[in-house]
Formats: sequence, structure tokens, C-alpha cells
Amino acid sequence: MRVATSLPLAVIAWTLVSTLQPRPSQAQAVAQTPPMGWNSWNYFAEKVDDKDVREAADQIVATGMKDAGYVYVNIDDTWEGQRDANGMLHTNTKFPDMKALADYVHSKGLKIGIYSSPGPKTCAGYEGSLGHEEQDAKLYASWGIDYLKYDLCSFISEVMEKQAPNDRAAQMRLMQGAYEKMHKALQSTGRPIVYSFCQYGFDAVWEWAPSVGGNLWRTTGDIAPDVYHIYTILSQQAGLASYAGPGHWNDPDMLEVGNGELTLAENRSHFSMWAMLAAPLLAGNDLLHMKPEIKAILANREVIAIDQDKLGKQGGRVYADGEVEVWTRHLTGGALAVAVLNVGGDRYSTHPFHLSLDRLGLHSPQHARDLWTSKDMELTEGMPLELTRHDVFLVRIATPR
Repeated sequence: MRVATSLPLAVIAWTLVSTLQPRPSQAQAVAQTPPMGWNSWNYFAEKVDDKDVREAADQIVATGMKDAGYVYVNIDDTWEGQRDANGMLHTNTKFPDMKALADYVHSKGLKIGIYSSPGPKTCAGYEGSLGHEEQDAKLYASWGIDYLKYDLCSFISEVMEKQAPNDRAAQMRLMQGAYEKMHKALQSTGRPIVYSFCQYGFDAVWEWAPSVGGNLWRTTGDIAPDVYHIYTILSQQAGLASYAGPGHWNDPDMLEVGNGELTLAENRSHFSMWAMLAAPLLAGNDLLHMKPEIKAILANREVIAIDQDKLGKQGGRVYADGEVEVWTRHLTGGALAVAVLNVGGDRYSTHPFHLSLDRLGLHSPQHARDLWTSKDMELTEGMPLELTRHDVFLVRIATPR
């Protein structure tokens, strides 16, 4: 979500990425595949209330999204009320009984998530968890919370910049310590809670997040329902594949499928590429009024199977030819997913593109499954592909040769 502080957003130091695989905390037993669910922010933002969350849970079940793997119903910012004299945090009038809401979500066979910040305030200016980490963690556990998104926000201006002015290294140590403190608080409750870091990729978070309990961590700034914004985030995942795996995932932010003015091709490409990235799949659209074609994208089980592949190996770009990119992802049992993405800007043109199996290290021909047409096909060296603007060709090769 949007950062409401005067955050000096520096360019992320992608060159710091190493090839070493981090070791997840011994306590992590959740998020063995990328979390799937829904988050309130992208559509409802600060207007979300108890009714919206209940309806989202209902729709996840009614639309078949639950059966497709969507489990978490996550409440983002603005649920928080005030703390009492004992420091206990209460919900505001939009959420009169969080325990009852959690029970309702659980009754649907789903799980529930919540949001906070290591700072004194959240991004939207509500109560954060600074100085109340153990108290808040126990409160979440008592409600039955299954997922926590922890958003940096005011911790930057109120802690990092005040306690360590002009000392970048000290500021980063403070930030890491804050995330570790909440991890220990969550761990002490004994409840399995997915721990999501929202700190925009600072200090090469992928290198240290697993060691302080992170199950997923944002790698970039916020997403928006704009194809160029989505593509920028996609491009910034280069070099991060070695950091993803069962229990610990790179997070390029929530899905915008069904939001804004994205075309069907752009929605399809967005969903496909997040699956190739082994990214968390957290829908952020209006489920109650979801169009059938958007549901068909979000509930495509063959594409979801790519995202949820138990090998947990994130895909990457192999080569580009003009305005077309070719990505691959290695899957369980030696299978391979191949995505061909048209990133061109011409609204009306198609791109005659010739797929090179040789450049993918494959022999011709290859038997493949087109995951958007649900048809089996044969790939041959140099075969032409016609991709409309911002569309994707996504196939699974079960036994690459």
C-alpha cells in the first residue's frame, strides 16, 4: 500500500544480490508454497469494513476460488482503533468484533490475515505496533489470525531517521531488528502465522528476511493497475530466483487482475508472469462483482499449478528478441514452463515471433500443453507465434527433450 511518510525512496541495490540460497528459520512451517488468497487494499483501500471481508470470504467459496487454492482473506490497513490504558489495541467501528469475523472466515474453510506496522503508526495513520509487539501478537493469536502483513511506513521517520540520522547501516540494523522482534512475538504465541514483510526491498531484504522469520518479502515499491508499472516490477525480479523456495518467497506485490483498465490480455499476462515468478497470488479485485472472464483468469488451475509447484523454483527470463521476452521455470519431475510475453507498446499490432527451442536448450519437437487454451500442441524450432499487444503464450512441457 502507499507509504504516507516522506520516505527517501532510493534505487534498490540490485547489485548486492548474491547467488547464495538463504536458510529459512527452523520455526517456519507455513507458506510451503506461495500464499494464495485475497487482500482488501487494492479495491477497498481505507473503506474496507466487516461486511466487505465477510462478502469476500463468501465469494471466494461461491466462485470456486477456494477450490482453486485461494485460502487467505487478508484485511489491510484501517481496521485499527485506539489503545486502552493497558496498551491493549481495540478495533474501530468498521470492525466491531474481530474474533467473530475470524470465526466466520474460518467457518468457510478459509484463513484470515491482518495488517500492522513496526512503527507507531500505519501507512494510513492508524495505530502501529511499536512497543506493543508481544501484546499485539497475543491479541492476533487470540482472534485466530493466520497471516500478518507488517508494513514499514512510520518506522522510517519515527525510528530509523531519528535514532540513526545519516547512518544508513545503523538504520538498516534497526529495521531488521524490528522485523525480528515481531517474528519472536508471533513465535511465542505458538500459533502458525504467515509473516509477510512489506518494506519495499530495502537493504536487499531477500538476503536476510528468512533468518528473522520472513515467509515472504516485498522486493519493490507498490504495484498499480497499469501494465507498464506491472512490467517494471516484473523486470526488477531479475537475479532474485535463488532466494525463493518453500517457506520463503519473493513478493512482487499483490495482483491487480480485474482492476483499473487492464485489458484481458494484460490481466492474463500479469497472472501468468506472477505464476512464473512463484509469487504469492493475492487477488485484490471486487469479488462480488467479478466478471466471468476475470474469474476464468484467477481460477485457471493449470496456471495456478505452475505458481504452486512444490519444487518452489522461481522462473527467469532466458532471452529477448525485440519486444518479445521468453521466460522459463523448472518444475517438479523435470517439467518446464515456458512463457512468451509481448511487451510491445503498439496498441493494434501483433508480433510475428519465432520461438527458438535451441536458445532454451531444447530439441525439436516438444510436446506441450497451452495453459490458456487448454490444448495439447507440438512446439518446433522457429515456430511462428502471433501475440497481440501485451499478451502471453504460456505452455507446460511435461518431459522436455
